[in-house]
Amino acid sequence: MRYPPHLLDEIRSRLPVSRVVERRVKLKRTGREYTGLSPFKTERTPSFTVNDQKGFYHCFASGEHGDIFTFVMKTEGLSFPEAIERLAAEAGVSLPPPVPADEVKASYEERLFSAMEEACRFFQSAFSSREGTGARDYLDRRGLRPADIQTFRLGYAPDSKTALKSHLNQQGFTLAEMQEAGLLIHGEDIAVPYDRFRGRLIFPIMDAKRRVIAFGGRALMEGQQPKYLNSPETPLFHKGHVLFNFAPAREAARAGKPVIVAEGYMDVIALTRAGFPGAVAPLGTALTTDQLRLLWAMVPIPTLCFDGDTAGQKAAHRALDLGMPYLEPGRSLQFVFLPEGRDPDDMVRGGESEALVKLATQPLALIDVLWAREQARHPLETPEQRASFEARLMELAGQIEHKNLKFHYISAIRERLRNSGMARRPPAGARQRTGSGGPRSGRPSFATVSARTGSLLSSKIVQATAPVTAARESLIVGAILSHPWLLDDFLEEIARLQFNDTDCRRLRDAILTVHQAEEHLDNEKLLEHLSRTGHATELERVQRATAQGAGAHFAPDASRELVLEGWHHVMMLHSKAGVPRSLQEAENDYLSEPTVENFSRLQAIVQQHEFAVS
Repeated sequence: MRYPPHLLDEIRSRLPVSRVVERRVKLKRTGREYTGLSPFKTERTPSFTVNDQKGFYHCFASGEHGDIFTFVMKTEGLSFPEAIERLAAEAGVSLPPPVPADEVKASYEERLFSAMEEACRFFQSAFSSREGTGARDYLDRRGLRPADIQTFRLGYAPDSKTALKSHLNQQGFTLAEMQEAGLLIHGEDIAVPYDRFRGRLIFPIMDAKRRVIAFGGRALMEGQQPKYLNSPETPLFHKGHVLFNFAPAREAARAGKPVIVAEGYMDVIALTRAGFPGAVAPLGTALTTDQLRLLWAMVPIPTLCFDGDTAGQKAAHRALDLGMPYLEPGRSLQFVFLPEGRDPDDMVRGGESEALVKLATQPLALIDVLWAREQARHPLETPEQRASFEARLMELAGQIEHKNLKFHYISAIRERLRNSGMARRPPAGARQRTGSGGPRSGRPSFATVSARTGSLLSSKIVQATAPVTAARESLIVGAILSHPWLLDDFLEEIARLQFNDTDCRRLRDAILTVHQAEEHLDNEKLLEHLSRTGHATELERVQRATAQGAGAHFAPDASRELVLEGWHHVMMLHSKAGVPRSLQEAENDYLSEPTVENFSRLQAIVQQHEFAVS
């Protein structure tokens, strides 16, 4: 069974190390310590010391080191639980009954944390020893200072299959604990487990409480593969949920510092040296959703810093695609691309820290990176290619789950398309069937539908004269004001509409903003909100422009069927430039689906086309 840490501390407090040791070793007090002949090695001159104040013994002859439990285990051949039971009885400490499973797990995890911490100290000690000369030389060539090495607790794993295992065994850790912590390579086909990290520079990986949970090892020997080796998944370490240097970066973020995501351990250290203590890195893989959540928990807009090569661009694009669905108002990503062939470590070592700082403080917005990527991927020489470019941008914007932000991305993309000269008018044949109501019927005759479309087609709203555009745009906005349920059925179509009239465009944008905030939006609530938020002038102008509009189609008391009929026709007629193309689309729709709705649409486009070419 496992025992809670406070119980072990209680036993230690009642039993000084000297009292337990002196049963086997004759001790002599020397200042604050006791000395004696080693129980682990035959010797003439005492090299064995005991320090009650610090709670440990140390043998300089054999390297043995530990507390009272370790001493009893080593000298009496007991297991860890047996040592606890033996010393608890001697100390007069009652052992508790078996503990619940969750407490057993917590106690076991504490043992794993202790093993990892002891391994980290072992690697640090090896780094400072003669064995670590190569690791020290490597870091010296990379320009690291002693303070950097100490801050990140860098170490060295000796080129031995048993060095760490032997050390941890001497500290009382079992083979099972070492394996569970990911420190040994083991398996059914491996007779004797051996050290995972050998001949490598060691980067400790810590959790949010600065506890060591894993290691990253950088190869130092020629031909050694892989170049970087990380700990495997363990009860303490799940690499997709952790960021290197997370705890210090979180403290930096609280102090108002930026959070910058780099690609590797050395890049994080370089950015820290350049004045960015909020630098972090994923652990040898692309960013994960959980790591994004960690970043957003620190700052609303973290900066992703990538090397200036093809691999760096691909990594940035993967992160962009990963983050798109989860963007929210005030929560996004921004990007920094370094000069080609350079990474943060290269720039700091090359004396380019100022250039790195300048780049890191002038990041690119996500939409800029998105636009540049798609523009590079899509040739824009033909109408089909430009349409593909636009469709892809809209598809990506459509992945954003937050409806209001999705609308603003679509609007921003439309604006860029207009400014670049690639914008197209909304397809005159575009329409939504969602919520259209009304049953489908058989093939109608011309006489059946001519009366239904005549009033709308003869209205001045759809006449192809100069002032018609603003009037028609006012009609569309007025229809939405009178029948806000149109927003539920045609949200994306409304968001994509291109308005030339500034007032109509502003009012449409304001309406969409209200729609995102209100679940059940009616005419009265919508008008009240718009008036209250400073849009009374635009409202008055639209209502005046539509006073003699399209008859009964968009009247406040119009039926759903009548509103939809007027809506489809006005949307089709909104863009004169799109009529010829929409005519073919309408004909194809009617031939494949001969309904009253499709015939009405076809006839309306035919008549409007006649107006346009007459």
